Amino acid sequence: MKKILAISILSLFLFSFFSCHDAKRSSNVTTATTKAQWVDSIYNNMSVKEKVGQLFMVATYSNRTDSHLDSIQKLIKDHGIGGLIFFQGGPVRQAELTNTYQAMSKVPLLIGMDAEWGLNMRLDSTSGFPYNMTLGAIKNDDIIKRIGQQIGKHCKRLGVHLNFAPVVDINTNSNNPIIGVRSFGEDKLNVTSKSLAFTHGLQSEGVLACAKHFPGHGDTDTDSHKALPTVSFSKERIDSVELYPFKKLFEKQVGGVMVAHLNVPSLEPIEGLPSSLSYNIVTNILKEQLDFKGLVFTDALNMKGVANYKEPGDVDLAAFKAGNDVLLFTENAPKAILKITEAYDNNEITEARLSHSVKKILAAKYDVDLNKFQPIEINGLIDDLNGVDNLELNKEAISNAITVIKNEDDIFTKDSNNKEKIAFLKLGDGASEAFVKELGSGISVYNVAEVSEKELLKNLKKYDKIIIGYHRLKYRDTKVISEEDKAWIEKVAETNKVILNVFASQYCLKDITLKNIEGIIMSYENTDVSQSISAQIILGKQQAYGELPASFGTGL
Repeated sequence: MKKILAISILSLFLFSFFSCHDAKRSSNVTTATTKAQWVDSIYNNMSVKEKVGQLFMVATYSNRTDSHLDSIQKLIKDHGIGGLIFFQGGPVRQAELTNTYQAMSKVPLLIGMDAEWGLNMRLDSTSGFPYNMTLGAIKNDDIIKRIGQQIGKHCKRLGVHLNFAPVVDINTNSNNPIIGVRSFGEDKLNVTSKSLAFTHGLQSEGVLACAKHFPGHGDTDTDSHKALPTVSFSKERIDSVELYPFKKLFEKQVGGVMVAHLNVPSLEPIEGLPSSLSYNIVTNILKEQLDFKGLVFTDALNMKGVANYKEPGDVDLAAFKAGNDVLLFTENAPKAILKITEAYDNNEITEARLSHSVKKILAAKYDVDLNKFQPIEINGLIDDLNGVDNLELNKEAISNAITVIKNEDDIFTKDSNNKEKIAFLKLGDGASEAFVKELGSGISVYNVAEVSEKELLKNLKKYDKIIIGYHRLKYRDTKVISEEDKAWIEKVAETNKVILNVFASQYCLKDITLKNIEGIIMSYENTDVSQSISAQIILGKQQAYGELPASFGTGL
């Protein structure tokens, strides 16, 4: 009897397992078939010019004049462009424009944004999160995943289907003028784990992620907006380091990848040919060797790194021939569409090549539910994008990022009798009020007035400790501390016990002598939250959990 019962239970289990498995497989097949039918129905009813128009994602703004808005409407109606990338403006204005543009487009538009650290990167009245370099200091990747998820929710609420993030460049060059704090750091494993977490969070909300800037913009000292940077590494080095995070993200099916404008001699034999125009880099390496199946975007085609190479229209054609699917921020969409259409008519571009990219674009539109587009609800938009949960998540991230670099002789330990005389010296051009206020909640701090150098150095000898706060207004900037501020830090440290708290990128310290400084806290960003938590660490009310995501070349 027991044997019969066991066989019956096993049979029931197997039946249930295979029934569920077959149902899931059947559901996946049905979804794929439905998507293919929708893609084909759109594709087969377009002219060649309309198909070519789908390749273009044009830059637009919600803070421009009517003439700009009219020009976008003309591109949609007369040239059938496939998508828009929104830049500066406001959320309500952008939502209203998106509704207007979508209503007049024959094929739903793919809407993208650069929201690397949130919508606030481009829009007023929206929430922002810490820069990637700050997130790179966090040991708990679940926080980064939840930030990606929150940004995904904001994008979706605003009708944005594609976020050109994360930046997965490994910033091994402290002089990099364009990546810097947009990178998660200099270690390929840390950059990869953070990129995977962010992408998982973002795409879990139905928003496509786009890894950038392929094949790696981290070790450059030129801004590709202004000129063509060179990456001089060997093919083997690029494969093992720069391409590492891309390959891991491709395995997890990141929605898109952005190809940078770089001169990479080891990967492209034609001297000075930008990577975005290189068939070898885009097609042979990215699409074939690395087997990337998602959407391939050019970086902005108005950037001098590529725009100096060919004229508008010609550069778009070259980028498409190289293997890119989406041509981003073209300088002249009508001319570019005409050039590619003529190339198609002259058999320079095959039907197979055109359908390959256009059908990928249409399939992506289906994946973000553009097959059943609904206008964006304007009511409650601002409130939905600015909930208290954003503040709480931001605080959690900063609390886990702030890093103690140095703590000699337990400099942060307070005198049990609280009799220490402590001075605060503020340097830099940023605000420091939140920092001073929080310090004052636990200890008596004397805010040293600005006096002559000689008098100040003499006055400071009266104090047991000096807290130097370096507060940078534009804390994204990676430039070195000014010579004047550097001199103050080094002179004060020669004769005093010093805690240096840096509210800026760690790269600002790279030319400073730090050996005489007992305590160093890296707070990365000069926000009120960062200042308050940093002060709590000095007061012993909170621990520092972060780990430096990139070195800055100075001996401690």
